[in-house]
Amino acid sequence: MTPQEVTKPGVSKWTVALTVMLPTFIEVMDTSVVNVSLPHIQGSMNAGVDEVTWVLTSYLVSNAIVIPITGWLAKVFGRRRYLIFSLALFTTSSILCGAAPSLEILILARILQGLGGGGLQPLSQAILLETFPRREHGIAMAVFGMGVVMAPILGPVVGGWITDQWSWRWVFYINLPAGILAVVLAMIFVHDPAYIKREVSKIDKWGLALLTVGLGTLQIVLDKGEREDWFQSDMIVVLSIIAVVTLVLFVVVELHTEHPVVDLRILKDQSFSAGTGIIFLGFFCLFGSIVLLPLYLQQLMGYTALWAGLVLGPGGISSFLIMPMSGILMKKGVKPRHLLVVGLAITAYAHWLMAHFNLEAGFWAISIPRFVQGLGLGMFFVPLSAAAYVNISNEQMGNASGIFNLVRNLGGSFGVAFSTTILSQRAQFHQTMISERITPYNHAFQGYYQQICDFLRMNHPDAPCPTGGLAFIYRDVLRQASMLSFNDTFYILAAATAVLVPITFLLRRGRAAKLPGAGMH
Repeated sequence: MTPQEVTKPGVSKWTVALTVMLPTFIEVMDTSVVNVSLPHIQGSMNAGVDEVTWVLTSYLVSNAIVIPITGWLAKVFGRRRYLIFSLALFTTSSILCGAAPSLEILILARILQGLGGGGLQPLSQAILLETFPRREHGIAMAVFGMGVVMAPILGPVVGGWITDQWSWRWVFYINLPAGILAVVLAMIFVHDPAYIKREVSKIDKWGLALLTVGLGTLQIVLDKGEREDWFQSDMIVVLSIIAVVTLVLFVVVELHTEHPVVDLRILKDQSFSAGTGIIFLGFFCLFGSIVLLPLYLQQLMGYTALWAGLVLGPGGISSFLIMPMSGILMKKGVKPRHLLVVGLAITAYAHWLMAHFNLEAGFWAISIPRFVQGLGLGMFFVPLSAAAYVNISNEQMGNASGIFNLVRNLGGSFGVAFSTTILSQRAQFHQTMISERITPYNHAFQGYYQQICDFLRMNHPDAPCPTGGLAFIYRDVLRQASMLSFNDTFYILAAATAVLVPITFLLRRGRAAKLPGAGMH
């Protein structure tokens, strides 16, 4: 299947790229843009913390369920029709979210929004890979990467600004013009290629049911686990068991059914299976570090949400610049695996730099490692995405992109859950270790305590020294313990990223390896 057969005659591949990336960017950004608005939603809806977090969880659950079955849905309904339907549902439900009069209706609208938006990522990636010639897959994935990687970085900044300037409802209303434009562009420029024919075959009911229950419960566990103290909670234990059992049964059913809702046999291709493994671990480390930075900046350094978002900006800028360069280098014959190794090494180095943050770090001392991380990410995502699909036919592209994007999203969810858990555990450990050294017999403690007492007598004579002095010291103990826990977590992420380098050798040359920029040898 040639690119000319995939796109309408006379339609530029860049027009198609713009058509599919606009809604994808908005959809991916919606996974993070609402985070900073939660306190405002909580106050507006008079809801508790546990209740309002379902605004996030409901979206993630419905989103995760749809992503892997996108290829199957495109075959059943037709890809163009399914794309337009998804765009319309996502846009309409965004308006419902903004106008929701109660938390229950907002959560229901978020479920619909996730169902509409879930298919946009895999559909966009599949269309881009089919539209661009195989030797330009690096360029196609650079376009895709700039959308799915930049969106969650910009999300908190955009969400914070809109919420402060207008209200949380406008976080959803801004999707309306982009959604309408995307629907119009899709109706004009996107169509079904000849090999995608609507198939009315026997529906894999068991596979669909097991996937829905398995991914739904897994996403709830990952999103609620840290808040519920993981396996100390009966709810988390029960949901974890359900998730494991149903997902194992799902794999068994899909491997033995004639018309699976998700064709897992595609994982027999070594490059694709290795690519999905690397993208899982890569986004595990990436999102694990991205969630730590705002916490470090706001909890320990006193940054506002907006300034914390601006610190993430240099990383977005460097990714935006390096991704097209990675695609161009691949088109000129640079081996994707070489770029991938360099990208992973740079990302590991960036995490190592972050592991040396301290309580005196300035804006640029924090921003530079983020800039370095963005460079590594741009040289990681683009070649990996192109290399993973080196042997995948256009007929299997929808199914493959669904699996690939699901694994990428799950990697991010696991990474966030892992980082926040390690952060909490290491903070308790360091607090205990530091507290053991604070005794009346410690000369450093005695000197510091006396300095605080002198300060209180001069500036706060109403604050008694024993109580006030110990309160100051306890606050410093908590800050130092928290800082050390951030350092430990970044060290772990640096090591985990470095471990990925040898795994890249599982990416072998494919049947399309003779095409410039496609081979992995």
